[in-house]
Order: sequence, then structure tokens, then C-alpha cells
Amino acid sequence: MKKVLTGNFAAAYGATAARVHVVAAYPITPQTTIVEILSEIVADGLLKADFIKVESEHSALAASIGAQAAGARTFTATSAQGLTLMHELIHWAARGRLPIVMANVNRAMAPGWSIWADVTDSISQRDTGWMQVYCENNQEVYDTILLSYRISEHKDVLLPTLVNLDAFFLSHTSQVVDLRDQDKIDSFIPPYNPEYKLDIKNPSSFGALTSPEHYYEFSYKMQCAQENAIHIIEETGAEFSRIFGKSYGLTESYRCDDAEHLLVSYGTIAGTVKEAVDRIRNKGVKAGALKIRYFRPFPKKRVREICSNFKSIGIIDRAVSYGQAGPFFTEVKSVLDKEKHQLYGFIAGLGGRDVSITDIEAMIHTMQSKEADDLIWIGVKR
Repeated sequence: MKKVLTGNFAAAYGATAARVHVVAAYPITPQTTIVEILSEIVADGLLKADFIKVESEHSALAASIGAQAAGARTFTATSAQGLTLMHELIHWAARGRLPIVMANVNRAMAPGWSIWADVTDSISQRDTGWMQVYCENNQEVYDTILLSYRISEHKDVLLPTLVNLDAFFLSHTSQVVDLRDQDKIDSFIPPYNPEYKLDIKNPSSFGALTSPEHYYEFSYKMQCAQENAIHIIEETGAEFSRIFGKSYGLTESYRCDDAEHLLVSYGTIAGTVKEAVDRIRNKGVKAGALKIRYFRPFPKKRVREICSNFKSIGIIDRAVSYGQAGPFFTEVKSVLDKEKHQLYGFIAGLGGRDVSITDIEAMIHTMQSKEADDLIWIGVKR
């Protein structure tokens, strides 16, 4: 079935199709309609789930942690300041190895007060142990919710996932979304039945005081889980393609085979980059595009393979790590040979500012005509 949906509705429909047992809800612009539509779906009996209204984002994740620890598949959603209010419990969820899926509508951090797109909120959670995936369009939002439950709940992963979608560019913009067949979804995402859970018939201790004798190994196992997720993401994406006819992986390359200049991006900017690549190729410039879907685990090997044949590589970030450069830029730079590649770090679209095709073309011209630079501000008013 095809429906015209906003990105927020696509996220809610994805959680519904995954047959979540618990939805923990607290409103924040521009995420609010995700939990609003889920409240209606639950109230109408279309999803057999407990809908929990809480007093803060901190409580929303606390409720999710408790429900997931008891063996329930859970879903919640937030944005910006709400995500940062969850920060303490974001660590608890990951270190508790609880495969919660949470939609985050990327919104700039205050002050100045903003409700528009910027990925600083999710990037700030980089080192918590959550997997992070960035969506280009509303179909990808819906499908990624489904994929995330399958991947997060895998016995060799058992880590939560943050599914990111840009504020307003996706959250409140309508696109055609193909809703997958429910019987096939049920086959693709088996019932959640964790080996370890809160059970009065089998008392256990969770999250207790841990001495240095064991804490170190807990961290090691989380790193191993992130590394395991690399091949599980690819395998699960291939299976999704066989069942539903749409392929997803760690990255997505576009017109790279004969390209001389490569632009790396993520989220909604990736769609603009593809259009810009087509246009500038019509002008005789051989450009290609690489979309990175997963920020964690970071697809080091895949990025290295794709980038190996390019001398000129530009990385576009809708965030900046103050005092350094763009976060995706620093990740890409860390896996490449600095002597072999000319790397350009572009900062664009902060606070929801538009990133146009003209802006992208200007980036490619910069890569053709100027020396490489780690930090290039696009459209800044000086």
C-alpha cells in the first residue's frame, strides 16, 4: 500500500508495523506528531501496545528502559533539547544492552532557540554506544525503523538504535511511502524474546555496582557488538532487499564509477547532492556522491574502499565539532591516507538553513580550484 506521509507519520507507521509493545511519549517540536499518531493508533485498537504518557523526555527513556528490560519491544521519539535531557539514560540503555529503537527529529540546539534542522543533537550522543543511522527521505525513515528492530535485537548486537530524520525537511514534508506487507514484516521481524529479562520467576540482578574486575570487559563487549553490527547491517539489508525489493546498507554510492570528484554527505542533503551531481555532469565535470547512512558503527572499511580512487573528496556536515571540524569529516579523514587524498570539510545548513543545488555545485568548483581545507563555511554571513 502506498500512502502520502510526512516523515513523522512514516516513523509512527514503522513502529506500528514492527508491533511494538510499549510506546513512551513526551511531546517536543518537531517530533510531537510521531507520538500523537501512535496515541491514535493505539486508542483505535490498531496496535496492541501500552501507551505511556510521561512527564519528561528523561522519563520517556526511563520507561522504555524498564519495559525493554522486562522483555517488551519499545519505541519512543524525541528531538534536540529532549534528546540531551535523556543523556544520562542513553548511556544506561546502551550499557544495559537494551535494543530500544528511538526516532530523533534532528533539530538545532539552543541558544539561540531553534526548531529547525541541525544534527548537533544526535552527534552529541556519539560515544554513548547507540547505533546511529541518518535518513534521506520518508521511505527510508519507515524502512529504517523496521530494519533497526531486526538489527538491534540480533543476539550478536543487542544495542539500541537512534533513527535520525531532519526537522521539517522530512518530519513535516509529505512524500509517497510504500507501506510493506504486514505478513512479510512479521516474518522479517520475529517476536522479541530476550534470553535475559526481568522475571519474578527467575530473579536476576541488572545494572548493579560493578568493580574494575568486570567493568572493562563490559566496554569491550559493547565495542565487539558495534563491530558485529557492521556485517549484520549489510546482511539484514540484503535480506530486506530480497523480501521487499529495496536495498539498504551502511552506505550508498551514486555515479562513482568514473568520477574524479567525490562528495560525501548524509541525511536530506544527500538527495540534493545527487541532483547536483547530475547537473554538474551535464556541464562536463565528473562528480560522484557517497551517502553515509550509519555514523555508528562507522563503516570504515566501506568508506576506505569507495574513496580509494578519488584524489578530491568533499565532506558536507550539518554540524560542527567546535574547535575541530565537521564530525563526519573527522571520521572520514581518520580512515584515509592524508598524503593520497585532498580532503575538503564543508559546513552547511546549520540551524536549518537551506543547502541548495547551487551551494553543492560551488563546493565542487572549490574542490577543483582551491587547496584542501578542513573547515570551509558555506554561505556564512561575515
